[in-house]
Amino acid sequence: MASRFPAGLSAAEFALVARLPIFTGLDEARIRRLLDQAAVRAFARNAVLFLQDEPATRFYVILDGWVRLYRQTTEGQETTIAVYAPGDSFAEAAILQSGVFPVTAVVVHDARLLVIEAETFLWHLQADPKLCLNMMASMSIHLRRLVQQVEQLTVRSSTERLGDFLLRLAPAAAAREAVVSLPWDKALIAARLGMQPETLSRALARLRPVGIETRGSRVTIHDLAALRRFVSERRSRPTTN
Repeated sequence: MASRFPAGLSAAEFALVARLPIFTGLDEARIRRLLDQAAVRAFARNAVLFLQDEPATRFYVILDGWVRLYRQTTEGQETTIAVYAPGDSFAEAAILQSGVFPVTAVVVHDARLLVIEAETFLWHLQADPKLCLNMMASMSIHLRRLVQQVEQLTVRSSTERLGDFLLRLAPAAAAREAVVSLPWDKALIAARLGMQPETLSRALARLRPVGIETRGSRVTIHDLAALRRFVSERRSRPTTN
């Protein structure tokens, strides 16, 4: 039976999309019209969504899976800019600012993505002041995340950055204990957190006394409150690795 939501979204996925800053305050009928030409697509791990400097003709919402954005130098060196998870949108600023993607996007864990075409969305944007304000808010949130990322790299230790990362992966409903699966390989996690793979291993070891147990890609946080206290306390201490 066909979905009663646009683009083949399930009810839960439509609710996820509706919570995005870009759609905040819009009624369901308006969101449906905005997504009328959108499509849900499945992508395998390592699929390239777009290349750096390619024309920006679309943006994405992650329904399931993980996506990495990176820039590549003329020497071929890659720098991870961001890694996005379910409930995140990305590349919407590119359809406005310059018309080209400033980064390359690759799927790092099998993903289902909502693909929204720029041409149709820009037409709606020109006709809806509220949507324009939402777009500005969404861009502001992305900027704030980048600022926080720079802050983490400059003033927080590798152990604290890893602790924050694990806390973000924990289910929102978890009260005392949580089990999370690392969404990509440890080398990429290390790159995202601004450290070497061996530093990541040492950071995991330092977290054991506060109840972190690791088995492959499976991480058990035995005491969420203890991890939160550990991360919070270390923010006031000198940064060390």
